[in-house]
Amino acid sequence: MTTVAAYAAPAPKAPLERTTIERRQVGEFDVLIDIKFAGICHSDIHQAHEGWGEAIFPMVPGHEIAGVVAEVGPGVTKFAVGDRVGVGCMVDSCRECENCKAGREQYCVQGNIPTYNGIGKDGEPTYGGYSQKVVVDENFVLRIPDSLPLDVAAPLLCAGITLYSPLKRFGAGPGKKVAIVGLGGLGHMGVKIAHALGAEVTVLSQSLRKREDGLKLGADHYYATSDPKTFEELAGTFDLIVSTVSAPLDFGAYLSLLKTEGTLANVGAPEEPISLNLFSVIGGGKTLAGSLIGGIAETQEMLDFCAEHGLGAEIELIRGDQINEAYERVLASDVRYRFVIDTATI
Repeated sequence: MTTVAAYAAPAPKAPLERTTIERRQVGEFDVLIDIKFAGICHSDIHQAHEGWGEAIFPMVPGHEIAGVVAEVGPGVTKFAVGDRVGVGCMVDSCRECENCKAGREQYCVQGNIPTYNGIGKDGEPTYGGYSQKVVVDENFVLRIPDSLPLDVAAPLLCAGITLYSPLKRFGAGPGKKVAIVGLGGLGHMGVKIAHALGAEVTVLSQSLRKREDGLKLGADHYYATSDPKTFEELAGTFDLIVSTVSAPLDFGAYLSLLKTEGTLANVGAPEEPISLNLFSVIGGGKTLAGSLIGGIAETQEMLDFCAEHGLGAEIELIRGDQINEAYERVLASDVRYRFVIDTATI
């Protein structure tokens, strides 16, 4: 076991505190990573506050991890000491079910093992990236291309793949009109990726406050959803809408913005159930879909795509002792667009 410094939530809704945790010894197929940067995702807050159900405490959040390989087990073939690597939202899966064999480990039938707030195959709780080191099986480690700085690459391990996967799956590309709902940590990467894929991109945000940012990031159009005229003007416009917000939406209103047989894909997860009149789906042969991160192969594809197009997250670098303040600011939508912890300060 290796003792490492970390920031943990000792109980639901409690402020995070500096502590130490134990990391397992490096096994035959394990990679020990010196974590350099860890992104703060809104889902970290949902889980630390038990917004998505009962959780495991103490909790060390963080599933946007970028670092450097410090040690490898004797059976490791994919990585060597000194490699630049990342870890996303999962650190293992059953590897035997239909989904795992198809490279969709995120949908493992038995449930993937999350990077934190989960139980590993050894029966021990998993602890995430708000720490200085992590040990992960090589099959769940990603290679970060040399052209991507590690600090702006860290959020790609969740925010990047969470948007890349549905944009690819539902055909964002030249000749397609794509809308991104919400310009936050997820949404800003959606704009960048959809633009790089060649789609015509519209941001749908509560207000026009971030309009200038949205256009700089690659949006062609920007509308305020607080203005009722937006829904009149854009009715029947989009091939694909990706909603990144975790607040409940008027889904009927957003479905009305789709073309016939268009898709509304949800990656934001409200804590409360939604209500929906099914005629808003049936009427135009529309699809209401969901998407959860991506498999390991697709996540690597996303990192390579982002490197090729020079895409990293827009970040604000913080110290470990600023995590609680950062949580408050995320909840107040006061970040442009992703907090990243410099783990040397933990």
